[in-house]
Amino acid sequence: MKYVILKLLRDKPRHGYEVMKELEDQLRGCYSPSPGTVYPTLQWLEDEGLVVGKDVEGKKVYEITDTGRRFLDEHKDVVEDIFERVREAVDRAVGGTMAEINRGVGRLVKAVYRTGWRAKEDGMRHKVAEVLARAAEEIETLAG
Repeated sequence: MKYVILKLLRDKPRHGYEVMKELEDQLRGCYSPSPGTVYPTLQWLEDEGLVVGKDVEGKKVYEITDTGRRFLDEHKDVVEDIFERVREAVDRAVGGTMAEINRGVGRLVKAVYRTGWRAKEDGMRHKVAEVLARAAEEIETLAG
């Protein structure tokens, strides 16, 4: 994780949440790192002098240092290998038209939960459940 985060920070300074979102985006939603993974890694990188955290508008923004750049350069093969293996795994999981399905499922989940939580009555939640049941039945008929 330290190599991956450091490479992201080489591209541009980011705060912890931006690191998490960028990792999730690059992995096409297949992996969403937790704060319990990202923030301790950022702290370790800072302790090692590979990044520096600066307060920007109330948020701690991390920026790679010259030492961090040298570290990445020294471990270039490891970093490239990590990104290549991750890219291949993501492409196998959600590549091609699966990427479209993955995006569609993501949109559907957001819409369902947003509507469910905002509903002021159970009747609306029942309607959402009925729509989901019909959609599942229709999708299942596609498989034959």
